[in-house]
Amino acid sequence: MRRSIAASAVAMGMALSVMSAATSSATDGGKSTPDSPAARELAAEHAGRVLSRAQDILSGKAGNGSTKRPDATLALRDLFVSLPSLDTTQRQQAERVLARPTDGASDPNGDGYAVAATKKCKGSFCIHWVTSTLDAPPGRPWVMKNLKTMNQVWHQEVGKLNYRKPVKDGHRGGSKKFDVYLKELGSEGLYGYCAPEYRKPGTKWLASGYCVLDNDFAQAQYGAPPVQSLRVTAAHEFFHAIQFGYDYHEDPWLMEATATWMEERFADGVNDNRQYLPYGQVKQNGSSLDVFNPQGFNQYGNWSFFEFLSTHFGKDTVHQIWNKAGASYGLPNQSSMKAVSSVLGQHGGLKGVFARYAAGNTVPAATYPEGKSWPHAAFAKHWKLSKGHKSAAGAFTINHLSSRNVLVNPRSSLRKKRWMLRVVVNGPDHKTAPAAYVIVKRKHGHTIKRAVHLNKSGHGQVKVPFSSKSVKGVTITLANVSTRYKCWKRTYFSCQGKPKDQGRKYHLKVVAFKHGH
Repeated sequence: MRRSIAASAVAMGMALSVMSAATSSATDGGKSTPDSPAARELAAEHAGRVLSRAQDILSGKAGNGSTKRPDATLALRDLFVSLPSLDTTQRQQAERVLARPTDGASDPNGDGYAVAATKKCKGSFCIHWVTSTLDAPPGRPWVMKNLKTMNQVWHQEVGKLNYRKPVKDGHRGGSKKFDVYLKELGSEGLYGYCAPEYRKPGTKWLASGYCVLDNDFAQAQYGAPPVQSLRVTAAHEFFHAIQFGYDYHEDPWLMEATATWMEERFADGVNDNRQYLPYGQVKQNGSSLDVFNPQGFNQYGNWSFFEFLSTHFGKDTVHQIWNKAGASYGLPNQSSMKAVSSVLGQHGGLKGVFARYAAGNTVPAATYPEGKSWPHAAFAKHWKLSKGHKSAAGAFTINHLSSRNVLVNPRSSLRKKRWMLRVVVNGPDHKTAPAAYVIVKRKHGHTIKRAVHLNKSGHGQVKVPFSSKSVKGVTITLANVSTRYKCWKRTYFSCQGKPKDQGRKYHLKVVAFKHGH
């Protein structure tokens, strides 16, 4: 589910994406939890909280001036996963929450239509709407615009990008086409959402679903022209429906980051997803890539990682990752970072790619096609060297899949061409996947980019030009690229795991010297 930062100030609520204690989606890392009375009791307790959260979100109770925000798609996904852990009464309530708007009175949580609906079908979709009450769209032309837009999204995501078609719903909307419902969502702080509905027979983690979009995307509510809000929301939400056909219980950061990345593939000119960049690693490089924050926006902002991959290795790279994460049809059913690592093996490995990505975020204009309009990553230290102050050093603590950057500038006293900079890195042991990367920003000519080779002990160094006559500055990126976890600990990281390599220590020293000395 995509959320507007502006809208979140109006109506927000917490999406408690509680992980099911009884199940998990990937095969690597040990997936089972003990079938003990204590485990079942814990699963039931978690499932009850999931139910309450989903009820609050769809009834609008999650807002009311709260400083947090609802994530409807993942809240409904988690509720769907938790169904086996609910008692009979709770399960009936959950099924009502997961019901379609056309179920009307069978959905007492504020999400059902109060009057009979009509529909229009064309291409791969049926659009459902009502002609009265607050849920009514502004008119039939807007309905047709939705229908046309959804078919364009299908053509892009299924046709051109070759993702799987959503799982068929068995004519539950009255036809074999995919169903989209128009409903007033702005007062709940939502743009739209999709819900998994029925598990595909013979599979464990594939499900059919349906989507709900706001009925008019009024600019007064969403802060953008309605057609723009429709286009990015349609691309984002429909990709969630596609994801349900790969693995509906995949790690949530991957689901949201790639859905936000998909907005760029379909509605490149809208650029609504730039609003999330300050919350992701383009700006907040100290936050782990794979964390899902139910109270924040970092998972949306981290669409930048997949933009980096698609820019440098091709758009199909993201498709390959979902094929690794897929849970049926012979696909490997890997957890998110396992899938990412598998695919990037053909591009030199995750460690090298992540180091280049993290370093590239300090110079987004040179890293991304539209990077001139992006923010840049923060610097933990800024050192200025001169003849009287030729060296500097510091220690840094870095969590898994995150980085720290240092900017080093030559003062005017280092003007002669022979001045160089020695960068010395002492990181942790190689099994924790330390990495370092250096970018030399020159006043004229090409930027110099160089990886620092670290040995098994995590030590390495590199020499680069440092004359103030030709060099603006040198950026050094230290990265912790560990993907080691104790999986299935009900966390918000990859494989619901507890990272093994948090808070690793890195030491950095830089020395200005004359070449030949």
